[in-house]
Order: sequence, then C-alpha cells, then structure tokens
Amino acid sequence: FQYLKRYDQGHNLDTFCYEAHSVEGSPAECLQQFLLHCGITDPSWSMLRNFTWFLNIQLRDCEASVFCNPDFVQDTLQGF
Repeated sequence: FQYLKRYDQGHNLDTFCYEAHSVEGSPAECLQQFLLHCGITDPSWSMLRNFTWFLNIQLRDCEASVFCNPDFVQDTLQGF
C-alpha cells in the first residue's frame, strides 16, 4: 500500500524503504489502492490477496537486492 500510495503521488520510489509494522492510511484507503492497481475490473478477495502477496514478494526482493540500492547503483540506472 505504501509503495502504491507514493507511486500515485509521484514520489521517487528508489529512495523509499518499507519499515516493518509501520501503518499509514485507513483500511478503506488501502483497499481502494489495491482495487485501482490490481488490473482487474471486479476482482474477488482471492485475486486481491494474490495481487498483494505477489507485489509484496517482489518489493521485498527489490529492497533486498544490492542492484536496487541507490547508494550502490548511484545514478547509473535512474528510473529503471
């Protein structure tokens, strides 16, 4: 949710890193973001769950990768 919210606001996601147990927004706002970005017009709860699970795994792996670390990569992959 935090990544999607910042993406919609036009923030630079390269420097953002999720902090465990941090809470932002309301449950309704979170659901609205997921519905907006999941790519399915009328998703079921299981489709939303799969979307959030997949997105979470991808973002966690991205944060853990040295190749996605802006301090390591510097400006060589800007926007990638």
